Amino acid sequence: MAFEKVALPYAKDALAPNIGADTMEVHYEKHHTGYTSNLNKALEGTEWANKSIEEILSNLDALPADKQTAVRNNGGGFYNHNLFWVTMSPNGGGAPSGELADAINSAFGSFDEFKSQFAAKAGGQFGSGWGWLVVDGGALKIVSTPNQDNPISQGMTPILGVDVWEHAYYLNYQNRRPDYISAWWNVVNWDKVAELYAAAK
Repeated sequence: MAFEKVALPYAKDALAPNIGADTMEVHYEKHHTGYTSNLNKALEGTEWANKSIEEILSNLDALPADKQTAVRNNGGGFYNHNLFWVTMSPNGGGAPSGELADAINSAFGSFDEFKSQFAAKAGGQFGSGWGWLVVDGGALKIVSTPNQDNPISQGMTPILGVDVWEHAYYLNYQNRRPDYISAWWNVVNWDKVAELYAAAK
């Protein structure tokens, strides 16, 4: 069965002014569609076509050698964007509560310290890539990955990711990646992140 990108849970202009409608249009309709289509092409006719994307990303080395790069790049792009869209909301921002808030405070000292460390990691990713909050062995960690690589391939479970490819922010922020990350906090859907955290641990 072919992979299908997640439906946007809000209108393309709903995250403005933090992320503009023009950026959403190109990012969702062109970039995410491309990753999805290229993933399906790469897996067509193989035994991997019917496996979950999580299983595929966890076992990239088991794929046929001539498929590994295409699946790593496009499978990562497919999965990463699916997570990206659903962990944002026009009603997002603020701070997490409950178990997730406790876990963040425990792991990083405070929510503000977490934001500072996360922004530094994502902002400092050289070139294209992602900043992530992951669950690793039950503990929260901040990591970054280049290109469309995903923490699943390293045995971790991502629960929040920010896309720091230039296509994610250039129309609104040009080369000001820190400004984009700062604005992105205003749309983080902490309820969804908490749900993913509960499932991951």
